[in-house]
Amino acid sequence: MKELIVETTIESLTKVIDFVHEELAQKTCPQELRDTISLAVEEVFTNIANNAYQPATGNAAISITVGEEAVIRFADTGKPYNPLERPEPDLDKPLMEREIGGLGIFLVKKMMDKVEYGRIDDKNVLVIRKKLE
Repeated sequence: MKELIVETTIESLTKVIDFVHEELAQKTCPQELRDTISLAVEEVFTNIANNAYQPATGNAAISITVGEEAVIRFADTGKPYNPLERPEPDLDKPLMEREIGGLGIFLVKKMMDKVEYGRIDDKNVLVIRKKLE
């Protein structure tokens, strides 16, 4: 398992994406899967950066294991928040009538094979998994 610790700012997103890409490339992960995983990673990290420590910033640890599946773990000590408890957006409503928020985690759940959340040792821990074979 490889780990990257970054400050939870939007400016750190490039480091996070590069870190994940580097690990996926070593497994010769198909480009389509890399793009899907990258989009999910971007959404999760952006949510952490925009919400976990506001108005301040803190750190997040991103770890990845790549085998038959990619397992990416995000951990932060920000405000407790389980995004999986958020109700799914009503996609049948016109865009202007929908509530703000929730679409990103909805997409992450659709793109990935498994998404899990836990509050462990005063940390938000979100794990996303995608089969590579």
